[in-house]
Amino acid sequence: MAAAGWAATRPRAAQPNIVLILADDLGYGDLGVQGDPEARTPNIDALAAQGVRFTSYYADHPVCSPSRAALLTGRYQHRMGFEYNSGAPRNTSPLFGIPTDTATIAERLKRAGYATAMFGKWHVGFEPDRVPTARGFDTFYGFLSGQHDYTPRSNAPGAGAADARAGRWGGGQTMLRGTTPEPMPAHTTEAFAAEAVRFIDTHSAKPFFLYLAFNAVHAPLDTTPAYEARFVNVTDPTRRTHLAQLAAMDDAVGQVLAAIDRDGLSERTLVIFTSDNGGPTTQTTSSNRPLTGVKGLVLEGGIRVPAIMRWPGLLPAGRTYDRAVMGFDLSATTLAAANALPASGLDGVDLLPFLTGTRAGEVHKALYWRSGSQGAVRAGSWKAVKNGETWHLFDLSTDLAEHRDLASRDPARLGNLKKLWSVWSAEMTAPRWVRNQLSGGDPPAAGRRAHDAIEAMIRGDAVALPDEE
Repeated sequence: MAAAGWAATRPRAAQPNIVLILADDLGYGDLGVQGDPEARTPNIDALAAQGVRFTSYYADHPVCSPSRAALLTGRYQHRMGFEYNSGAPRNTSPLFGIPTDTATIAERLKRAGYATAMFGKWHVGFEPDRVPTARGFDTFYGFLSGQHDYTPRSNAPGAGAADARAGRWGGGQTMLRGTTPEPMPAHTTEAFAAEAVRFIDTHSAKPFFLYLAFNAVHAPLDTTPAYEARFVNVTDPTRRTHLAQLAAMDDAVGQVLAAIDRDGLSERTLVIFTSDNGGPTTQTTSSNRPLTGVKGLVLEGGIRVPAIMRWPGLLPAGRTYDRAVMGFDLSATTLAAANALPASGLDGVDLLPFLTGTRAGEVHKALYWRSGSQGAVRAGSWKAVKNGETWHLFDLSTDLAEHRDLASRDPARLGNLKKLWSVWSAEMTAPRWVRNQLSGGDPPAAGRRAHDAIEAMIRGDAVALPDEE
């Protein structure tokens, strides 16, 4: 842990700008700074060199929507009954989304005087009272559903493309500006970056909150010839496209950082970069190395993801932080930085005192996950994994790959962790919907596949788990 002994070089700005950048399905090992020798991510790598890189940062859920709900509210998503993805918008329960009685960080920051904007993928509500402009964002350009084409020429079907109402969600070949459909841009990643830069340039005099939620590097795999040309030596076409999508996102991050620097905002801006869940690996060639597990599973590869935080003069540069933290901690940190942290009601913790060295020790006594029949709890270096009625126990300090199950060797420790998880789970709300609820929900086979995949991966077997957005 590298932040110990660090002292900030100047007082904290009263209301810093906040830029939260979220990648989609970016695996733990997908970046150059995270160890991928093929990735070309110089801008994100530079961001890590200028700030703090978290090595034990967790998404709140192994799939997109629930993870984003926690990130945008600072609370366990289960408190809202938000345990499952939506599925196709046309098959989604009208209850889907962040409930209107739960404040988003955009709403809190707007009340604190911030200009707020969101560009990219929403996926935490489709109904009119649950879209970005109804949940605290002054400006929105993007789409509401779980995935989208990258270019108009894409042959891959976008989210909702087969539905006549797709334009309502920014699906198919449309994008939303506010709630109004517009034609697809030439490239979504580039378009979202351009909108973000324009927002920064026009709001430099007032504190702003920018939520830039790329659909990269989520399927469908699609890019432009110019990006693909950077990887002509990569023979696998799927891998080549994935790397090209990643490079496009890195370029976009570089443009945003350049705008912040150009406008003289660096020391007044907290920049955060992370991912919503682990990579699906087989479908996109994303990398979760050296972790076991993929998107959709509570093994480390499904929930431990890259995370970086930069605030020059306030946070140390080029450091790593290895205590276990979670997505909702980013929410609490941004609100605390803006002096908008509520007195109670959040599960997240302000990380700034830990990163500046004024607080030590574990940030959380324990962290918890629940996804249907899957569950997990991490306390210190110990992690228990619930797979249906079966429980596994791992010491992550010596077994990051989760291949050595210690459940039978240390039943007392496992029993304590199970009790912690059960008490926490009982405090949460029952799910308010299931995926694709209006079409009867997902078939039981989907749950069996996930169950079998966990058992196989713990044994060290290679498994391809379908990516069910």
